[in-house]
Amino acid sequence: MKKQKAPPLESEQQAHKPERLQKIMATAGLGSRRGLERQIKAGEVRVNDSVATIGQLADVGDRIKFEGKNWKVIATGSSQRSLVYNKKTGEVTTRSDPEHRRTVFDNLPAIGGARWIAVGRLDINTSGLLLMTTDGELANAMMHPSNQVDREYACRIFGEVTPDQIAKLKKGVTLDDGPAHFSDIVASGGGSEGNHWYHVTLLEGRNREVRRLWDSQGVTVSRLKRVRYGAVFLPKRLRMGEWSELSTKDHQVLREDVGLESLPVQLSLKAEKNLRDSDLRRKMHGKKSTRYKNVDKQRPTGKRR
Repeated sequence: MKKQKAPPLESEQQAHKPERLQKIMATAGLGSRRGLERQIKAGEVRVNDSVATIGQLADVGDRIKFEGKNWKVIATGSSQRSLVYNKKTGEVTTRSDPEHRRTVFDNLPAIGGARWIAVGRLDINTSGLLLMTTDGELANAMMHPSNQVDREYACRIFGEVTPDQIAKLKKGVTLDDGPAHFSDIVASGGGSEGNHWYHVTLLEGRNREVRRLWDSQGVTVSRLKRVRYGAVFLPKRLRMGEWSELSTKDHQVLREDVGLESLPVQLSLKAEKNLRDSDLRRKMHGKKSTRYKNVDKQRPTGKRR
């Protein structure tokens, strides 16, 4: 499925601390920590043009030379990922369906060493925002009623809704599985031939709760779409069946909103072009190369023959 880039919830840079050299190199896949320690002891690794030592720390921007290649230390996000999926009606929120219907997981990107977890379900006839994550701790926290993470739905209602019915739905009614209510109901206009649109908000996510609440007032929901889950909104340009990955910072914000500690930022390496040692030193000290200072860069003035 086509991927779209989600707008960031925040643009602040994440804090990070210097890390041991062998850990950064191992994270980048250059070898095992023990093996890299041996190579550092043997003087086979250089940091900022100096021979590295065991226990040495490295930070963002440091340059490492190892086995003839040049690397730059960069900050990367945690290994956890989250994305927004725009669910189609007719899809089920399950990994495998005995009736062989399409599932929401069929359209998600493959990942190694982890699995996607749906933060709350949507029934087969409901479309819209599904938050997917590899972070089980985050998923459990966002779904737990004690954290009161609000969910917003756009509802198309067939027929008229009276002020008395809206008041009852906001105050609370008794369903088969206990009391329930909308924390907010806002008429959003639009509709035709007796249909009216409302935006409703819930602080929990019981099975088919939105439909059952409206049904308690004798009102039929002809279309239902989730448009927000906590701080995450359904992007307007995200088509049905498409997904949009959240940034690492967005993931951290979601954790903070439910009282979880931020995941640590990791340091890794980015390969650089193989520069001469003299060029690498000049790059570290902010000097331009003078290797070509005697080359005449002017174009020849003679006519072509």
